[in-house]
Amino acid sequence: MASADETGETDVGEAIDILLVEPNPGDTRLFEENFRDAKLMNAVHAVTDGEEALDFLHGRDEYEGAPRPDLILLEPQLPGTSGMEVLSELKNEPPLDEIRVIVLTSSEMGEEIVRSHGLEADEYIRKPVETAEFIDFVREVEDFWFAIVKNESDD
Repeated sequence: MASADETGETDVGEAIDILLVEPNPGDTRLFEENFRDAKLMNAVHAVTDGEEALDFLHGRDEYEGAPRPDLILLEPQLPGTSGMEVLSELKNEPPLDEIRVIVLTSSEMGEEIVRSHGLEADEYIRKPVETAEFIDFVREVEDFWFAIVKNESDD
């Protein structure tokens, strides 16, 4: 249930865990900074490639005991294990198939490429290019998450 704090901002109660799968360290920093300033209470866990994402999701090696993320922001073009391979594993393996996935596309073609592999994400959001676009991006993620929470609370 959403509540308002003393600043009038709305939150969704408990913090959500976000797994950011992003190979670019500069973009990772911008994502983390903008999510820190967001209305959404969150913990961002960042990894740089598909293999590391799978290790995080399965709690392997250095990620033993890592929380299961509520939301994954997935860049499809990753070094090594691709974002498509990560998405395929997520969608074919319970309980990982319950995790919401937003694929970060660099263009409309990005969404088509993911779908051409027979895969489907929960949402496709265009990856910000300019620093100012990160604020709008975070709002889109917040809107997506608030819609999920609202739909689940209406059930």
